[in-house]
Amino acid sequence: MGLYLFLIVSLTFFVFLIPSIAGVSFASAALLAGLVFFITVLAKSVKIVPQAEAFVVERLGKYQRTLGPGLNLLLPVLEKTRSRLDLREQVVSFPPQPVITQDNLVVDVDTVIYFQVVDPRAATYEIADYIPAIEQLTVTTLRNVIGGLDLERTLTSREEINKQLRGVLDETTSPWGIRIARVEIKSIDPPATVREAMEKQLKAERERRAAILTAEGEKQSKILIAEGERQASILRAEGERQAEILRAEGEASAVKTVFESVSKASPDSATLTYLYLQALPKLAEKPGDKVWVIPAELSRVVSQFAPVFDNNTKKEER
Repeated sequence: MGLYLFLIVSLTFFVFLIPSIAGVSFASAALLAGLVFFITVLAKSVKIVPQAEAFVVERLGKYQRTLGPGLNLLLPVLEKTRSRLDLREQVVSFPPQPVITQDNLVVDVDTVIYFQVVDPRAATYEIADYIPAIEQLTVTTLRNVIGGLDLERTLTSREEINKQLRGVLDETTSPWGIRIARVEIKSIDPPATVREAMEKQLKAERERRAAILTAEGEKQSKILIAEGERQASILRAEGERQAEILRAEGEASAVKTVFESVSKASPDSATLTYLYLQALPKLAEKPGDKVWVIPAELSRVVSQFAPVFDNNTKKEER
């Protein structure tokens, strides 16, 4: 409105001043001033809105409509644009905020909010400045959520915290014409003393797991070695058993063959006695044999064998 008033005053001064200076008629000066005024008003009445943006228009100070992308016309003097809003999804990163957990530890939480203006009229008239409002709402909601969690759950429940924050923020900012798309926690920083204690705990836990894995490996190694030795003993015993069986079967076969041969030959007692005496020297062939055991039947055998020698002697004398 002030611009139009300034323009009218300037053109009026121009209409009355130009004829006296340039020597033109009053009608020509008025026509020229009217043409300039018309072009200026027409230029102010045309509004081109870029894509993904919106303009809020007021008529005589009251909300009239929202201009979309493209070419739009305004009523001169009566209408004007109140605000220009970006309808794209926006990202706002808030500085770290100190938050007290349920176990009375102060942690610094850094958050990122992804939001989008879906109702330009509500974003203009329902809230004075939605960016600081979202920041303060995020801080208070974050303190309420983390205040009910201890430090360990706070560090391991980021997804749960994000969901609760988004639910509260989206419900609260909906009347403002703003949709909360995502809420992400960038970092949760506990105090330095707590971080040192956590690092020592993690180191001790890693060492404990390493010791357990080492002991488990040694246990498995000993089990495998014992199992291998057992299998080897079993195979060795099986081999010896098979060897004994084969040796016994061989001896039995040899005895059977000798017995069959002796049975077929039908030897007399003298022949058997002679073979018996020949077998006695073989008992001393082994180096470890130092003691001879004379059977009790040796004298009886010799007495039976004596007639054989007598008969042989008589034959030789003849």
